Amino acid sequence: MPRRRSHLRLPRESLTQTLALVALLLLGAVGIAGPSGLLAWGENARLLDQRQKELVQLTLERDRLKNRIDLLDPRHADPDLVGELLRSDLNVAHPDELVIPIR
Repeated sequence: MPRRRSHLRLPRESLTQTLALVALLLLGAVGIAGPSGLLAWGENARLLDQRQKELVQLTLERDRLKNRIDLLDPRHADPDLVGELLRSDLNVAHPDELVIPIR
């Protein structure tokens, strides 16, 4: 019986399956180690917590500034805040006040 020679070339189907496997492995690697993959979830969660804390601080600062703006309304300004701003920004004081320099 004659022996058949094995083909040195890969069949077309096998080549297609190999390329599909390589493509799936690349997609899996990107899904695990990519910028929005499984490994990035922990980093994203940490950044979310950090940004939420920052948002709370900025909200408190915004509310504080809004209160100062409301106190400086020209129609009914708070005399204490106006006096504080005059003393700090213009370096003025009442004649009966004692100024103590900070060393």
